[in-house]
Amino acid sequence: MNEIEKRSAKRRAYDVFFRTIVYLSAAVTVGLLVVLIGYVMVRGLPHVTWQLLSTAPSAIKGTIGILPNILNTLYIILFTLLIALPLGVGAAVYLTEYATNKRLIAVVEFATETLAGIPSIIYGLVGMLFFAQMLGFKTSLLSGGCTLVVMILPTIIRTTQESLKTVPQSYREGALGLGATKWHMIRTIVLPSSLNGIITGCILSIGRIVGESAALLFTAGVGTVVADNIIKAFSRSGGTLSVALYMYVSERGEFDIGFAIAAILMLLVLLINAAAKLAGKQLKNKA
Repeated sequence: MNEIEKRSAKRRAYDVFFRTIVYLSAAVTVGLLVVLIGYVMVRGLPHVTWQLLSTAPSAIKGTIGILPNILNTLYIILFTLLIALPLGVGAAVYLTEYATNKRLIAVVEFATETLAGIPSIIYGLVGMLFFAQMLGFKTSLLSGGCTLVVMILPTIIRTTQESLKTVPQSYREGALGLGATKWHMIRTIVLPSSLNGIITGCILSIGRIVGESAALLFTAGVGTVVADNIIKAFSRSGGTLSVALYMYVSERGEFDIGFAIAAILMLLVLLINAAAKLAGKQLKNKA
């Protein structure tokens, strides 16, 4: 066997080895995910009843219900995304397409990366001091929603910005060369081409909103009253599903209810993510 054949055999061995490592890593990751989801579903779904989903908890009747928590979770997801998505996408578009000061761009990018890594309990303390006390929102869904907007804004900005950077420069140059204005080029070429990244940021944000409990304990509270309308809901204390999970497990030792809420949370996240993907495909087809 000559030197060239030895090197070729060595490359093939390396290729097989590292490919095996990659496949094993993927298999372990998928396996852990399946085991985790399966365990939660097996433990939680048997305890999910219509009474649990459709009633509010009552100490007088001795019943347990999570309807207020489900509504509060949906309210806070809607509120947070309606504010954070336009702000985050707009900031990313400005930094990528309009900003020319490289030092400013570097400072903003560093700030967003730093904010994305701050523990949620810090956001909760700041939200309680600023939104609940200084601005007078008190302990309410409004304070919790504003705190979550600040929390997920860095994630949306960074994911959108990285997605915008993947759009080939030739797309921009071609559109501008045909006489399109810069905003028309961004709206019709750049944003549709980066829609997958924007949706990814949206899905990551939803996951953080749904799973957040520490910050919401300080800002949104643990209320379990069904409000007459969405305006009243945002003006009073309200616990989300993640907060209810924490309270039932840590304060009351209701592990069966905790697993039931965990299963509902997983199903809710899967449904919202699927809806976001579907909406993204529809928008991309229209574009």
